[in-house]
Amino acid sequence: MSFNEKVLKEDYATSLATSESIVNSNDGDQQHAHQLKRGLKSRHIAMIALGGTIGTGLFMSSGKAIAAGGPGGAIVGYGIVGILVFCVMMSLGEMATYMPVHGSFGHFAGRFVDPSLGFMVSVLYWCNWAVGVAVELTGVAMIMEFWITSVNSVIWSVICLVILVLINVFAVKGYGEIEYWISFVKILTIVAFIIIGICVDTGALGGVYIGVSNFHLEGGAFPNGFLGVFNVFITAAFSYNGVEMVGISAGETQNPHKTIPSAVKQVFVRIVLFYILSMLIIGLCIPYTDPNLLDGSSNVAVSPFTLVFQMAGAQSAADIMNAIILITMISAGNSGVYSSSRTLMRLAEDGYVPKFFARVNRFGVPIYAVLTSCFVGCLAFLTSLFGSGVVFTWLTRLTSLAGLITWISISITHVRFRQGLAAQGRPVSALPYVAPLFPFADIFVIVIGVIVVLFQGYQEFIAPISAANVIGSYIGLILALVLYIGHKAIRRPAFVKAADMDFETGTLKVSNNDIDADDEDNANKPLWKRWINKVINIIA
Repeated sequence: MSFNEKVLKEDYATSLATSESIVNSNDGDQQHAHQLKRGLKSRHIAMIALGGTIGTGLFMSSGKAIAAGGPGGAIVGYGIVGILVFCVMMSLGEMATYMPVHGSFGHFAGRFVDPSLGFMVSVLYWCNWAVGVAVELTGVAMIMEFWITSVNSVIWSVICLVILVLINVFAVKGYGEIEYWISFVKILTIVAFIIIGICVDTGALGGVYIGVSNFHLEGGAFPNGFLGVFNVFITAAFSYNGVEMVGISAGETQNPHKTIPSAVKQVFVRIVLFYILSMLIIGLCIPYTDPNLLDGSSNVAVSPFTLVFQMAGAQSAADIMNAIILITMISAGNSGVYSSSRTLMRLAEDGYVPKFFARVNRFGVPIYAVLTSCFVGCLAFLTSLFGSGVVFTWLTRLTSLAGLITWISISITHVRFRQGLAAQGRPVSALPYVAPLFPFADIFVIVIGVIVVLFQGYQEFIAPISAANVIGSYIGLILALVLYIGHKAIRRPAFVKAADMDFETGTLKVSNNDIDADDEDNANKPLWKRWINKVINIIA
């Protein structure tokens, strides 16, 4: 048993009061409603952390990164953003393990920094995922048209929306199970891709030996220099978007003092195994000059994964990848409904939106928050069907910047969190999980994140300049500023002083029996089984 766990047993005196929803009856008496249930197990959280980072951004948009930065530029770009993501996860993991509440980082921002920042982050994150549902609905329709063109594409989007609603109105365990198995399919796909890609590159399948020749084309591994690497950042940020969902699910996690730190520690290894290796395989097998790399983000038939499988002789590669991307989009839509509904519920509990959004049904689901998030996603989807689609393009471009702004806010919040602990004389060693490299990791995230947010749209200022494109590039930043300034002007909240920060409400009370039971379960397993579990946990 670690020192942190011993301190945790002795010092955590308050229960998770904030996870309880309270409603008022007509006669003014308060009645306790149903509350969120901790139905997500450690295997669910591990897969949610993984599934949140593996999606269409990797399967389809990775070719765009290779074309923009070259094979070396793509690897460096994804590597730098991967380190940024790991730093964010360490900071979020420290706070979410100490206070495992749903919708955590928006709540933490308002609690430890500034209520206006908490409002801005929560609303922006809710918009991010509500719009994300619309993006996935559109994507599902596009995927189905690959096979069936005789049916109106809207029908497929409606069917997908119904499936998402049915998954999310029942117990959270259903969401966890679906994410678990879909993430398992993603893992198998990437592992198979890496193995087959190595065989293609080395000529082991009977083809031509490629080796590292694509790294020595005209321009080398970095044909576009620094700008090429920088252009990869925003694509990588979109690909990694969603890894912070572990914080959203903290309030519904069993044994969060164990599962959240475990998920955080494994993120970096998974980034290296899945993202960096995938980019390396694509860069080795496909020249960065191949025009199909640019088309792969919108056409599954020429996505990088499909091209590599076809090079290995898989004639039905497009159909296989189409099926995998289809379930990936359903998974992303499922995550979108879950994340947006829990964020909206937290907004209601913090007093930013009407209280009825915090009401929970008997299955432990915030039903009104789920239905509202689905409805807003449906409205966003409808904008793609009318006019020129400019509004829908703006909405879809919101998702990339919203993720970066969220990561920056998490790091700012973590700095203030530590300052509050120091001001109140609370030892860092008492935390169940301590993020290493403080404050350097947070400074790295803030500096790199701000640079990318401010300059990612530089190409839109090169003549001819289009106002619509400029707005589209910075729509996330514009919305964030409007939300923050608007809330500050109307509510006029003061910044939270370090001495006034609340470190009690919402902390998780862990009994001796809980920790002892965890230790006993692990100790009773044979050594070989413990090692196998460690390997499986790292990979999957």
